[in-house]
Amino acid sequence: MPKLAIIHTTPATVDILKPLVNEVLPDYQIVNFVDDSILPQLAANGGKVADVEPRLLQYARYAEQVGANVILSACSSVGEVAAQMREQVSIPVVRIDDAMAEAAVRRGSRIGVAATLATTLRPTLDLLEQKAAAIGKSVELEPCLIDSAYQKLMAGDRQGHDQALIDALTQLSTRVDVIVLAQASMARVIPSLQAEIQEKVLTSPRLSIERVKAVMSAE
Repeated sequence: MPKLAIIHTTPATVDILKPLVNEVLPDYQIVNFVDDSILPQLAANGGKVADVEPRLLQYARYAEQVGANVILSACSSVGEVAAQMREQVSIPVVRIDDAMAEAAVRRGSRIGVAATLATTLRPTLDLLEQKAAAIGKSVELEPCLIDSAYQKLMAGDRQGHDQALIDALTQLSTRVDVIVLAQASMARVIPSLQAEIQEKVLTSPRLSIERVKAVMSAE
């Protein structure tokens, strides 16, 4: 049975990605590596990914050691480390927000970027700019930080988290062509949005698992 290793920085993405893997890659075994110390460290150090990069590279090496056939780096805040992971291991490494960013720049010119963590905004904005440049397209990016939602989630108030997101995304949708959710954990609110807003929203979980499938099919 082939193995997909997923490197997480929050337990939230474990529950989000598991059913998608079971649906899209039903014959794959999942191996999860979870380090919930990374996001607090980035929040404290101003988002200096270099400080946590050695740990993430070690997880990639561990993934290869346990026999993984492919790695999914499941945190947008540290997405840039995926490039270094590819240099450390001999198996494919998929960045969770790559496919989402590519879809966003193809779909619209005014792109809203919603996040509940400040450390996730800059990497996502940078990625969108890179993807737009790669296809020779000019895009206008509008960042939207909903930090109150993250605080509610950490306090165990999931309903409050979801409502804060719904309110912010509803307002943002009136100003942009497409909305990118910078964190996989935000995807849970999509079913609660109005249908016309749902059509504007892109999120990384399903797109990333479909990218894993495409990468492995090409191997």
